[in-house]
Amino acid sequence: MNSKKLKLTGPFKQIITLAGLPLRGPLKNEHLEIIDEGGILIENDTIIEVGKFESLKHKAGHIEYIEEDLVALPGFIDAHTHICFAGSRARDYAMRNAGKTYLEIAREGGGIWDTVTKTRQATVEELTRNTIKRAEKHLQNGVTTIEVKSGYGLSVEEELKMLRAITKANESTQADLIPTCLAAHILPKDFEGSHEAYLKQMASTLLPEVKSRKLANRVDIFIEEEAFDGRVALEYLKKAAHAGFDITVHADQFSTGGSKIAIEAGAVSADHLEASTNKEIQQLAKSNVIPVALPGASLGLGCNFTPARKLLDAGTSLVIASDWNPGSAPMGNLLTQASILGSYQKLSNAEVLAAITFRAATALKLTDRGKIEKGLLADVTAFPCRDVNEILYHQGELKPTRIWKKGKQRK
Repeated sequence: MNSKKLKLTGPFKQIITLAGLPLRGPLKNEHLEIIDEGGILIENDTIIEVGKFESLKHKAGHIEYIEEDLVALPGFIDAHTHICFAGSRARDYAMRNAGKTYLEIAREGGGIWDTVTKTRQATVEELTRNTIKRAEKHLQNGVTTIEVKSGYGLSVEEELKMLRAITKANESTQADLIPTCLAAHILPKDFEGSHEAYLKQMASTLLPEVKSRKLANRVDIFIEEEAFDGRVALEYLKKAAHAGFDITVHADQFSTGGSKIAIEAGAVSADHLEASTNKEIQQLAKSNVIPVALPGASLGLGCNFTPARKLLDAGTSLVIASDWNPGSAPMGNLLTQASILGSYQKLSNAEVLAAITFRAATALKLTDRGKIEKGLLADVTAFPCRDVNEILYHQGELKPTRIWKKGKQRK
């Protein structure tokens, strides 16, 4: 370690490290490690040491002084988004709030297929620009790692186009974009065959291309009545896992059954879970599957929230993600959604912050981020206040004024 290369950033009014907290189960606010008047010692992109600013000054070759009161947290991680798309579904939103059903909206040209049509019409360059724009907005709000799904292409060629756009966007934004192949979003209207035949084609033709081109290491599927049933989904997921992909599942959004498939498939996470009952909660608690709550979809659709309190009390982990997409979750503000879910589900601030940092990192199988501690990436977001409780109290209206990604401050 060359002390001349070490940069000390601080002093922060508080550093909330999230160190020492478990992956599963409830958390109390008093469990949070808070370092007052703290500093973060960084070499290149890595945290070397965290402690009192004054005690670290002699170790630094360079000091980046903070002249305002800031509370530092690990950079937020959004573990479920659909930010690579073209078009808008504002008309769907208006129709839904006016009482139209999902099927009625679809019959009138709306729904997922509307986004598929517009996304297919877009070029790789257009999709790349759209994704960068949304990723930069997320980064501005303190989200330094963003999972991004395909799923609006729904053919081998168009899914590859989306994944290429996500890869290109990742090269042009300071945030880290983690791609997921969601070719199994819905059965495309122009596919002449069954759900099973479509998934067989994706497994035999698309997934080998995704793997060989290194476009994604994750595969997702939407298990629901209007998407794919559990039987065909499980077969597809087994093939994806055999090919070396990590698995995640859209599960229990409107009806149950998806979380059971996620468990059987050995999925890393089961996302949505708004329809989960005590039976599904207990099954998840006995598994290693990480529940991911998506309050943006509940707000966008006007439906129940994920039973986050019951999940935690049963002993599961809990991640909160935005589900940012053009249809059911257009808001995209992770902190606002997380704070609202916390209010409705009576989650402690510690539970909410864990759900958008290190627990979210685990849902993406990322072991190098999510806490402010030695050896992890220097991903830090800092808010203009003197007390960490102010951050969720303002429900997303308090914005970070400084963000560091891999040790470099966002300009």
